[in-house]
Amino acid sequence: MKPFLLFFPPVLALTLFFSCTAAAPRITSIHPRIGKMGAVLAIRGAGFGGAREESWVTIAGNSPTAASYLAWTDELIMVRVPEIGEAGLVYVHRDGKKSNPTLFSNEEAIPVPFAGETYDPGPRISAVEPRAGAVGSLVTITGHNFGAAQEGGGVFFTWGAASPAPSEVAAPVWVGVREEDFGYESWSDREIRVRVPGGAVSGNIEVRTVRGAARPGYFEVTGRPGSQVWRDKRSYAIAWSVDIRVAEAVLPNTLYLWLPRPADSAVQRRGELISLSAAPFIENYRGVSLFKFDDITSGEAFTLAAAQLVEVYAVENSLRPQDIRGASPGQLESVYTKSDPLVPSDAAEIKALAASIIGREQNPYHRARLVYEWMLRELSFSAEAREGDAVESLSSKMADAWQAAFLFCALARSAGVPALPVSGVLVDRARETAPHFWAEFWVRGFGWIPVDAALGGGAAPADFTLPDNHAAFYFGNMDNQHIAFSHGIISLSRMDRRGRVAARERDYSLQTIREEAAGGLESYSSLWSGITVTGVYVQ
Repeated sequence: MKPFLLFFPPVLALTLFFSCTAAAPRITSIHPRIGKMGAVLAIRGAGFGGAREESWVTIAGNSPTAASYLAWTDELIMVRVPEIGEAGLVYVHRDGKKSNPTLFSNEEAIPVPFAGETYDPGPRISAVEPRAGAVGSLVTITGHNFGAAQEGGGVFFTWGAASPAPSEVAAPVWVGVREEDFGYESWSDREIRVRVPGGAVSGNIEVRTVRGAARPGYFEVTGRPGSQVWRDKRSYAIAWSVDIRVAEAVLPNTLYLWLPRPADSAVQRRGELISLSAAPFIENYRGVSLFKFDDITSGEAFTLAAAQLVEVYAVENSLRPQDIRGASPGQLESVYTKSDPLVPSDAAEIKALAASIIGREQNPYHRARLVYEWMLRELSFSAEAREGDAVESLSSKMADAWQAAFLFCALARSAGVPALPVSGVLVDRARETAPHFWAEFWVRGFGWIPVDAALGGGAAPADFTLPDNHAAFYFGNMDNQHIAFSHGIISLSRMDRRGRVAARERDYSLQTIREEAAGGLESYSSLWSGITVTGVYVQ
C-alpha cells in the first residue's frame, strides 16, 4: 500500500491542476434577448464544447429538457426556453465551470407603459471619447440601454468621400464596424468600445440595437494619409440557388445548408432582399445564412433560392505614403499577418522571396506595391483556372486569379503587411458572371486597399472590359464590376459533431462548409448555381 499512497497525491494534484486551469465557457450574446417561453434561444460564445454530453444550460435557474436542445457546438447553442418568471440569467455549464451570465427577459411579463409615459427604453449616447481619431483607432461610447451584448446591433460611422463627393453618394449613408476587422473590443449596457472602420469620414456616429437607434453623436476622423473617392454606383439584382435531391433517407435526419450572402463593406452594400424561398435558421452566422431542413424523405427534391439587390461603387484611393504613421499592432494586424494553409506566408520560399522583393523598404504601402509590381513583372496570368496552390505558381511562373490573390497575400503577410483574400464574381458586358478572387491590404489610419493582380496582369474574361491603364489601376483602385461575397476565409463550425460536411473549393465564397448532413440522410445530391445577374441599374 505504501507505494500506492506515495503515487496517489501527485496524480490527484495533476487532476486538480487541469481541472482548475480549464477555461470556463463564455457567452458573448444571446438572441432574442426578450422572448417567449418555448422560443428558440441562440447562445453565442466560446468554449461550449463540440457536443453537449454532460454540459447544460440554465435559464433563470431552470434547466431545459434534453429534447429542448436543437444544436450544440463550441460557439453556438440553440435551445428552447423553458417556463420562467419575469426574467433570469442565462448560464452555460461545462466541466464543473459556469459561464458569465446574460439576462433573458420573458416578453409576456414585461409591463406595458401607460399612455403618455415619457420613459424611453431605447439606447442613448452620453459621450464619445475621444471625439476625434484615425481609422483603426479605439473609440469608447458611453451611455445606457445598449444591451448587455451586441446581439445583432452595431455601431455605424458616417460614410462618404474624403474629397468632394459625386452627387450619387452625397446623401448621408453609413459604414458599419465589421466583426471580421475585429472592430468590436467590448459591448455592455453602458459602454461600447469599437475601432474606427475604413471608409469612415467625419460626421455622425450611431448605435443601433434591438431596442432601436440612439440619437447620433459626432466623431471627427483625422490623420488620414490620403483620400478616397466613391463613384459610379451600380445596383445589381442577383440570384443564386441550390437544388437538393434525396436518394435515400431514414428518419430522423437533418440537412444544413450554409448559403453565402453578399458582403457589406465601404464599397459594397447589401440592399433589399428581393426573395428568399425559405426562412433561415440563423440569418447571419459569420457572413452566411444557415438553413435547417429536418426529416427529409427518400425521393424528396427541393430548391433553396435567394435574390438580392447589391450596390457596388468604383473606388479610387490616393495615398500619401510619407504620411503613414506606425502604430502598435492590434488584433487585426496580428491575425492578418499570420500564416495559414491557404496563405503560407511562413513557407521558406515565400519568406526568402518577400525579403528579396522588399529589401530595406519599411513603409507598408511601398512594400505592398513592390510585391504587386514584382508579380506583374515576373509572372504570366491566366483567365482560365489552373492547378496548384500559390507556392506552386512560383515554379511555373503562371497564376490564375485564385493563385494570384493568395500569392499576393502570402508575400504581403511575410513582409509584415496585413492582407486577406477576397472572393466573389466578375460581371462582364453581357451581364454574365464568373468566380473571381482578388486581395486587400490594410494601412492603419486609412483602411483596406484593393489589389487585383490577375486583372492588373491582363487576365480578364473575354467579355470583360479592362481599363487602358489596368496595370496601374488595379493596385489601390477597384471598378464597380466586382461583387464580393467574402473577405478572408469564413471558418464555420459543424452543427453536429457526427455530421458529414461538404465544401466547394475556389468558388465565389471562401467558406469552409456549404452542406452538413446528419442523422439518417444517407444519400443525396446537391447542385449549387452560380450567381445570375437579373438586372443592372446605373446611377
